[in-house]
Amino acid sequence: MRIVADSSCDLFTLDYEDFITVPLSIYTDKRSFTDDETLNVTEMLDYLAKYKGRSYTSCPPIDLWKQAYEGADEIFVMTVTSALSGSYMSALNAAEMYLEEHPSARISVIDSLSTGAEEVLALNKLVELIKEGKDFETIDQTIRTYLKKSRLFFSFFSLHNLSQNGRVNKAVSLALTALNIAVTGTATAEGKIDVTGKARGEKKSLQTLFKDMTAAGYKGGKAIITHTENEEAAVDLKKLVQETYPDADIKIVPTRGLCSYYMERRGVVISCETE
Repeated sequence: MRIVADSSCDLFTLDYEDFITVPLSIYTDKRSFTDDETLNVTEMLDYLAKYKGRSYTSCPPIDLWKQAYEGADEIFVMTVTSALSGSYMSALNAAEMYLEEHPSARISVIDSLSTGAEEVLALNKLVELIKEGKDFETIDQTIRTYLKKSRLFFSFFSLHNLSQNGRVNKAVSLALTALNIAVTGTATAEGKIDVTGKARGEKKSLQTLFKDMTAAGYKGGKAIITHTENEEAAVDLKKLVQETYPDADIKIVPTRGLCSYYMERRGVVISCETE
């Protein structure tokens, strides 16, 4: 079995040999950044922080997805939420083309309805199921159910890039940055961004994340924390969760290019299992 994901998953490797990531891209009117192993995230963030023009992202083309499928008979594919990107449809179209050429192959294209940390959580679960020897259909059904029971929560201190691509009012973005206020929120069941509140300062923002995840049904299960150049806050959030749930399995992952673009510096996301 092969696992394929777009670069919104924030991973380059899994505890599984046959894993491939397909890069999304970040554009301005003057430069482009491909979210692969060669990308210098710090340099990209420095450039975008100073850039005053339009910026936007682009999903992987169909041919890149199809290349990632080549040579495999059973493939699980995971993409960033279709509510914010065309990556899912591109992966799906590539799967249809691949199956025309390889009719005996099986491909499951999964819309994560999320990104980053929640994808990491689901991909790790996928590896676990494969190593347990589960069959293709069982894995497919189990991972889709698992995603419905996991949640994602975020804290962003900058909305500069979101304002530059027209998703957020620029005046609101400037005000939040000046006042050291974080926007907190969650990914909805439909895969959209839902801003649920604001928190002044890092400590308060992390407390809000923990409060939101426990309110959603977290009881000490697995969790993934992703961060954009803010490992200290990620560690503090892990400690905060483990004060209540000492045995909680929590891993910290730095973001790749796409999630760094949207989260920006100081951004922290946590995804967790719920009951």
